[in-house]
Amino acid sequence: MNKRIATSSSIVLILSSLFTAQAADQGLESCISAVQKQKTGEFLTLEKLNVSGKAVYELEIKDPNGFEWEYMCDANTGKIFETESEVSSADSLAFKSKMVVTEDDAKAIALKAHPGVIEEVEYEIEEDGSASYEFDIVNDKGVETKVEVDAATGKIIEVAIEEWEIGEEADERR
Repeated sequence: MNKRIATSSSIVLILSSLFTAQAADQGLESCISAVQKQKTGEFLTLEKLNVSGKAVYELEIKDPNGFEWEYMCDANTGKIFETESEVSSADSLAFKSKMVVTEDDAKAIALKAHPGVIEEVEYEIEEDGSASYEFDIVNDKGVETKVEVDAATGKIIEVAIEEWEIGEEADERR
């Protein structure tokens, strides 16, 4: 069995356990349903985040064409409030055409605001077509913070503290 199938099966089993253990968590169920209505594909990761004191689920899927999509969903209401697509690198045309700030400069901006070690970098295209870097930074206490930096302006546009993560990315870090 390849890793992707095993990971997908693991997510399904964990989600089933979450539904059984927390049947009252209609927000997660609503989030999954909302994503499935927007895009078909394989669920890769599920994260629970704290964004400015608000509980949020981030669901990442890979569509049948191999593109990865991230959906931010309010954990209480089950409503999607942000959709992003991922590209493989800053050299992707969709990213590069909007990029003014280099990756090194964006890293420096993110690390100045949230010191630690960068574990992962993602290159994202926002719903409006703008590009952003997303850095997963782990501080000296082991807390992971996602810091999103606008690739055109260098401004930090979103900060989220990871509470937990299951799926492909979590498996890769182990």
